[in-house]
Amino acid sequence: MFKKSMELKSHQRLSGADRKKLKRTIKDRFPAASDPDMDSLLPPKVEITVDKFQNRVIVYGVEGGLPMFFDVDGRGTEVFPTVYALWKVPNLLPSFLLKGGEVSRYVIGGADLMFPGISIPPEGLPTFSAGEIWAVKVPGNPAPIAVGSTTMSSTEALKACLRGKALKITHYYRDLLWESVEGHYVPNAGFLEDVVFEDPASSSLCQTSNSYDDDTANSSHNQWDGINDEEVRDSVDAADDQSVPDAVKKTAEQEIMLSLANVKVTDNVSGDESIAEDQHPLSVEDMDMLLDKCLLQALHTTVKDLPMPGSTLWSNHVLPCRPSGITLDIKKSSHKKLSKWLLAKSSGGLITVKEDKYKKEAVLLSVNHNHPDYTSFKPDKQKVEKSEQTTEQSPNESHSNKILEVAEIYKSSVHVNPIYAAVGADKGQLYSASEAIAVVQKYVDNEKLVKPTNKSIVVLDAILCDALFKGAMKKGSTYPTEIHKKDLGPAFINRMQAHHVVTRGNESVVRKGGLKAIQILTERRQGNKKVTKLSGMETFLMDAESLASELQKKFACSTSVTELPGKKGHEVLVQGGVIDDLAKHLIEQYGIPKRYIEVLDKTRK
Repeated sequence: MFKKSMELKSHQRLSGADRKKLKRTIKDRFPAASDPDMDSLLPPKVEITVDKFQNRVIVYGVEGGLPMFFDVDGRGTEVFPTVYALWKVPNLLPSFLLKGGEVSRYVIGGADLMFPGISIPPEGLPTFSAGEIWAVKVPGNPAPIAVGSTTMSSTEALKACLRGKALKITHYYRDLLWESVEGHYVPNAGFLEDVVFEDPASSSLCQTSNSYDDDTANSSHNQWDGINDEEVRDSVDAADDQSVPDAVKKTAEQEIMLSLANVKVTDNVSGDESIAEDQHPLSVEDMDMLLDKCLLQALHTTVKDLPMPGSTLWSNHVLPCRPSGITLDIKKSSHKKLSKWLLAKSSGGLITVKEDKYKKEAVLLSVNHNHPDYTSFKPDKQKVEKSEQTTEQSPNESHSNKILEVAEIYKSSVHVNPIYAAVGADKGQLYSASEAIAVVQKYVDNEKLVKPTNKSIVVLDAILCDALFKGAMKKGSTYPTEIHKKDLGPAFINRMQAHHVVTRGNESVVRKGGLKAIQILTERRQGNKKVTKLSGMETFLMDAESLASELQKKFACSTSVTELPGKKGHEVLVQGGVIDDLAKHLIEQYGIPKRYIEVLDKTRK
């Protein structure tokens, strides 16, 4: 809603009659607000201002103060509180609790809230209807970070196995509405520039009657399962240090880790694993050493195509090399900013960095492979899941003669970890569907859970029942005591983390989440001309520029390549209605399975 700047149409004070009407609307829409709450949000003796924008959005604020409510369509039917209002009255709305602070990067980066990022309480998903207004909170922090409306009911969510979009975010901390006032602030020291963690002033996780938690709330830095790393909006160098209060700058992100002497730099592992109690926060010197280790690990293993923007180096190469359960915080180092750190490494001769004056970003140009730090460093062996993104292909390199292989694979999650531990299976390994089913079948055999009177039925003990159903059952529902053998495997796999592997020739990549299809769309443009759009080709290790050049020659037409919003890949635009021919070309020349191609012809009635 407030991702882009909006043109202000008018600014005026609210009349007495309209003020009373606004209060009645808010009271009806938010019944949890008491009279003292209303006086706190809209003080009786203070003027209320109303800002009307060209897109019909209306923002109500306290004169000389902060915006408190906004109406998305100007009709009074969709009035939402701002984060400033929620910070004054945190219990104004029911709240979804995130799995951890790391998930907040997505929300305050502009993404909608997905069900995999929500912490489900032991009693099950709370009841809600589609279109209800809910807030979003981080474990251990009472101040909400966003507000939005539910996209489906709780019943529909359970039918969808808690997948998909839970909340359409309309407003969040650090969007343009938050920044629009001169006195914008943060409610506590847990609110950082690009992420929100628990409030360090709180001694324990804060719980309210309208928010909930679960047994995994202490894992406050888990990754958001099922979301690609490319989607993390982690530009540490994007904002000026002076825009954050001193209390925030000096506050640790409550990250804990093993003694640096015992740290082994490895691939980024899912945050499902618990952290030892004897871990302690990093000092500035330790953070500097860890940053250098992660950089050297990345330079040895994944950094190949140069030049490379500093933000890409950080999010796609340095961060994946951090130890399990650790969030690197550049602001806790002696350098404070990403660009200063990279320039310091450049001054030392390890790398060559140039600052882009237009984008105001450091760019990595080259690596000195003869530098003592580089030659003396011994990189840790990388697992198959190290590559979370593809490398650019040479425009002249053709993929049409390389065999494509795609497979869906799975990784243990917090739900099924006890099953893997019981049979001694590796929780960090990736499994095919049959291998995963073999794990749960081994558990059933070891515990002798097959029903003696009916060999096709498995009796559920407490561990297996929790693995399959805990958190997915509606509140008040009775947990099953048995399950049919044919349903055991699919139910077990459904509780694991979905991944997929794509291999073309000697190149292979493993990504989180299910395999996304290629989209082909044909539509009419001005003058009754047809154009065909193609996106999602990067999933199958296809370079957009190379493909556009190839299609230009094949179909004897002009083509172009544009970057999709949110850094989600590229789109190839082909002049003409070639939707069927293009789909056939992808199947025959690139080996794309037909089930992974989605076509939509908007020119047909």
